[in-house]
Amino acid sequence: MRIGIIGSGHVGGALARRLRAIGHDVTVANSRGPQTLADLARETGATPGTVEQAVDQADVVVLAVPLRAVPALPAERFEGRIVVDADNYYPERDGDVDELLDRSLSSSRWTADQLKGTRLVKAFNTIQAQHLVDEGRPAGAPGRIALPVAGDDVEAKRVVMDLVDALGFDPVDAGGLDGSWRQQPGTPVYGADRDADGVRRGLAEARP
Repeated sequence: MRIGIIGSGHVGGALARRLRAIGHDVTVANSRGPQTLADLARETGATPGTVEQAVDQADVVVLAVPLRAVPALPAERFEGRIVVDADNYYPERDGDVDELLDRSLSSSRWTADQLKGTRLVKAFNTIQAQHLVDEGRPAGAPGRIALPVAGDDVEAKRVVMDLVDALGFDPVDAGGLDGSWRQQPGTPVYGADRDADGVRRGLAEARP
């Protein structure tokens, strides 16, 4: 599969490493330009590119950038594509967004509103980057970490759940984007490294 990753920080870099390791064709982009990605490219075999190149050549695009950077992305390039939202909203970093501060809107719904026409799926936002690299396990292995996956597009969600499984984690269907606040920072599943039953319980226990 051709995967574009927008963002080369902790999560973007971790996903580039792991997705390349399991055989995917990965293009990585950031706001500073492909010339800043040479070290990551040498280490992983990923292709450095512009944001436009990472999106245009991809079957799946992963967003791993600060939420405040989303409005500046070329939204028209994302239309119709499966987009994995691995972002989290942190007010101290991203500034005040009223509908996110009071959780009247999930951060993924807000992102989908910025990138209209995308097939947005929320995933990879609850786990530490280093655990993405180190903690993947074969299906059925004891202690396999589960990750919630939320989205409105059933087919897109299945594609992302298959990627989660291939990376060594149990995917848990977390419902639609409007309910994805249940996996945002401050909820029981965030950073908790639970198994599948534990993630389901945590999603059910989450409160606005």
